[in-house]
Amino acid sequence: MYKRTIRTQKETEWIDITAIIKEIVHQHGKEARLCTIFVPHTTAGITINENADPDVHHDMSMGLERMVPADQAFRHREGNSHAHIKASLLGSSVTVIIDQGSLQLGTWQGIYLAEFDGPRQRQVYIQLL
Repeated sequence: MYKRTIRTQKETEWIDITAIIKEIVHQHGKEARLCTIFVPHTTAGITINENADPDVHHDMSMGLERMVPADQAFRHREGNSHAHIKASLLGSSVTVIIDQGSLQLGTWQGIYLAEFDGPRQRQVYIQLL
C-alpha cells in the first residue's frame, strides 16, 4: 500500500490526484490489474469525474450544497454534518482497472479528492492489486 498526504486549502475543494496515482502505477504497478484509491476520512471523498472543464467542479459543489445545505438544523455538535453527508454521497474509494501498466480512465476522466470540511491535511491510500 502507498500513502500520500494532501493538504487542502478551502472548505470545499476538488483536488485532482490523477497524476499522483499514475506515477505510483507507473513506478510500482507493472504487474497490477487494479488500483484502489481510498480516503480514511468521514468528511472527504474520492470520485472520478471530468478533468477538462473546471466549471464541472463548481457545478458539483453547487449541486451538493443544494442537496445538503450547511445551514440545516443538524444535531451533530461539530457543525459539519453537511460534510459527512456529502462525503457519504460520493464514497470513500474508487477502483480503476490497470492494463499494461496504465490506468484505464476515459478521455475526460480524472481522480479527485473531494474536500467538504477543510482546510485539512488528508491521507490518500493507494493499493495495487
